[in-house]
Amino acid sequence: MIAFLCGLVIQVDLGSCVVDVNGVGYLVAASTRTLAALPSPPEKARILIETVVREDAILLYGFSESAEREWFRLLTGVQGVGAKVALGILSALSAGELVAALTTSDKASLMRAPGVGARLAERILTELRDKAGKMPGNKGGFTVPVMATPVGSIEADALMALAGLGFRRMEAAPVVRRVMEANGPDATLDTVLRDSLKDLAR
Repeated sequence: MIAFLCGLVIQVDLGSCVVDVNGVGYLVAASTRTLAALPSPPEKARILIETVVREDAILLYGFSESAEREWFRLLTGVQGVGAKVALGILSALSAGELVAALTTSDKASLMRAPGVGARLAERILTELRDKAGKMPGNKGGFTVPVMATPVGSIEADALMALAGLGFRRMEAAPVVRRVMEANGPDATLDTVLRDSLKDLAR
């Protein structure tokens, strides 16, 4: 199995690149995030690789950092998420945004990725929510603890109201939790919404 490639990036296309290692050109599929991190051809680069062996092909998937490769492995373990869809998700969301989306049940963010509909997004949330806290959220290995939002609670109602105002759940959730902690048991929906909007508007 190939763990990484170190060679000249001689071509970068939409969804893939070609790496020349000692005269052999390897076609590597990658997310737009990884492709954007590559140097301009022809420059030397080191790309982490996940090798997928099929009956009809040996496919190479490249990553600029180990966190993205770990997420690729986890995502492709979900039924209905193939390599192409996983790369689409990793193109739409960084490792940190994935952690946030899963821990806050932000289905809308997952659906930004091509090929991810409501049903598949729900399956990803269901299968990976409990694993998100153990996954790296960025280059420093940041993780977000898993916290559920009780249905019908002030927090859930506030998040729903903010979503209706155009705020993404992953950016609104930490603000709402912070406001609720600050207000303690006296927190009301009106207070939480007002203070959260002030914070988000900064």
